[in-house]
Amino acid sequence: MAESLVTDLDKCLYLADVADEISMRHFRAVTLNVQTKPDRTPVTEADLAVDKALHDIVTKEFGDAYLTEEGDQTHRPGRQWIVDPIDGTKNFMRRHPVWGTLISLHQDGTTLAAAISAPALGRRWWASRGNGAWTRDVDSTVRQIRVSNVAKLSDAYLTYCSLLPWDDAEVGVTGIIDLMRASWRERSFGDFLGHVFVAEGVVDACMEPNTKEWDMAAHAFIVEEAGGKVSTPDPAMMPASQKRFVVTSNEQLHEQLKKALKQ
Repeated sequence: MAESLVTDLDKCLYLADVADEISMRHFRAVTLNVQTKPDRTPVTEADLAVDKALHDIVTKEFGDAYLTEEGDQTHRPGRQWIVDPIDGTKNFMRRHPVWGTLISLHQDGTTLAAAISAPALGRRWWASRGNGAWTRDVDSTVRQIRVSNVAKLSDAYLTYCSLLPWDDAEVGVTGIIDLMRASWRERSFGDFLGHVFVAEGVVDACMEPNTKEWDMAAHAFIVEEAGGKVSTPDPAMMPASQKRFVVTSNEQLHEQLKKALKQ
């Protein structure tokens, strides 16, 4: 199969197809097996099945390194794929459709291509370096996407992933609530969805205080290729499993948001 995949983006989208087929077989299954990991977060048999399939393709067919939430989390030189087999596992467990597979390819710290697939929503987003960001809609229409041009916080549509983790951020829960009050509209979509909405220009910014590298590598690149800005610590300077702050937004609002969030 690898011989027929010409570009890095082809490989990304092929992995997304494989992941979708496996994850949708398990979605809403009555007998879904769920385990608890050492960090007290859940992992389902679907997470593990997707992870194994993608790991085998990447390492055996592509000959590249593989970093994943569910296994080896070591940064490697050269070509390395970073994968979250199912981002939104708790949603997946409760038969909520907001979950997806996050896939990105890196070469010595530079992202080459990425894809996010949300098959229960009928949506997918992807990008390759220098070629912009794209999405496939529920009607299978493919279109290029770009961040918004909103320049004033009072006109902005802001989103965050969850509220309580802000307790551990410098700005605190009170700070994020004050920021939301200063905006035109606020919502929490959760997990990857707010960030890809930033790339589409549907919302103007998305903020998380406690994301890990596999949670953000794909959507950060897609947002940048859509003309947006991303603020987060340099992934190469910290373990992939270490929590880090991330803000994705359009260019006009980015510095205002960083200041408000004490970044």
